[in-house]
Formats: sequence, C-alpha cells, structure tokens
Amino acid sequence: MSAVLIIVAILLLVLVLFLISAIKVAREYERGIVFRLGRLLPEPKGPGLFILIPIVDRMVRVDLRTVTLNIPPQEVITKDNVPARVNAVAYFRIVEPKAAIVQIENFMVATSQIAQTTLRSVLGQHLLDELLSERDKINAILQTIIDEATTPWGIKVARVEVKDLEIPAGMQQAMARQAEAERERRAKIINAEGEFQAAERLKDAAAVISEQPVALQLRYLQTLLELGSSQSTTIVFPVDLIRPFLEKAGGNS
Repeated sequence: MSAVLIIVAILLLVLVLFLISAIKVAREYERGIVFRLGRLLPEPKGPGLFILIPIVDRMVRVDLRTVTLNIPPQEVITKDNVPARVNAVAYFRIVEPKAAIVQIENFMVATSQIAQTTLRSVLGQHLLDELLSERDKINAILQTIIDEATTPWGIKVARVEVKDLEIPAGMQQAMARQAEAERERRAKIINAEGEFQAAERLKDAAAVISEQPVALQLRYLQTLLELGSSQSTTIVFPVDLIRPFLEKAGGNS
C-alpha cells in the first residue's frame, strides 16, 4: 500500500512539474514565438494563457512596446568639411514578432548599428548650416532610411531625433562673429530704409511748399512758437515773415 502511495505521489509531482513547465502566460504587450522540434509555428502565442509541450516546444518572448534606442555620439564631417560630434535617439517597435526572431540574430544590436551608420552618412551629406536650421528635415530623412533598412526584420521606426550637435570652439566663435556681422548688416539696412523714407517725405513737403509759399511761413511761425515755450527765449520776428500777412490784412480793409 505504501508503494502505491509513493507511485501516486511521484505521478502527481510529475504532473505538477509538467503543468508548471507547460502553462505559459503572455502579457498584453508580449508575444511568444514557439519552435516545435526546431520548426517555427505559424502563429505567435498570446496574449493570455497557452500551453506548450515540455521538451518539444521552445518559446522566445518578444516585447511589442516602443523601444527607445540611444544612438552613441558619432564623429561626422559635414559637406563643408566641418568636424562635428552628433548623437541621436530612435523610437521603434516590433510589428512582426516572427521576423524579428527568425530574420536577424539580435534585432536591438542590428538596429543600433544601422542607426549609427545612417547618422554618419546622412549628416555627412549636409552643410553645417543645414544641420542647425533644418533639423526636422534631417530627422525625417534619418527615419525613412532606417525604417526601410529594418522593415525586413519586422521593425517599424516611428521617429528619429538628432539630440546634440557639438562643433569645435573655434567654429563656434566664428559663427558668433558671423551672426553679429549679420545683425549689424540688418541694422544698417533698416537705418538706410528709414533715412530713405524720411527723404521721400521731405521731398513731398518741399513740393507742397513750392506750390504754397505761405506754408513755409506758417512753418516758421510754428517753429518760433516751439522756441518760445521757454521763458528765457527772446524771439525776433523777421519783417519778411509777417509782411505777407500784413499785406493780406491791408487788402481786406
């Protein structure tokens, strides 16, 4: 009787171990890629509960969430021969779990290498001014190229962002001098435009005065009035200034 109990206990233990090794649970963002005797099963397992055959089946878990990949700093020579040090970040996720496991040995390392080489290649085809002013355009180019390269691996690159662009200190000083010279140039242009507009207005005023001489005398009077606002100012009226008004008053009388 005791031997039977021992056998039953052993069988129960084997059954429990079998269930522990056979029953698997995949989270909502996970998929299980199952190889049965080395052959890939058609459909990934999960999410939820599923059963594997111990010893026969081997499962590889794949995370479907978006992965943030930091691209290490790369030494780049721009199109105008300026040395720069650039790093970036890429966001990607797995859309075909089977391809990510079967088509590439390590999709994370492979994606990182593709991103690094693409970063050096693309930035080397642009001028330094373009790297500074057209960041969104360059990000879009990087995203397109890396996404095309990783598509066979079941990876979708959602976004690539150039983070930091470091240039030599001497180049930074030269750019600062260039920016200062540009600001001075714009200031001079604005000043010249203002002088030109003022000259145009003076020309228009001269044309009006030439047609109406009394306008000039009224302007004289206005100027004298402004000067007379101070108590210490003595005003002397030229006879030629007031003669037209006196003649006009005499004619009316």
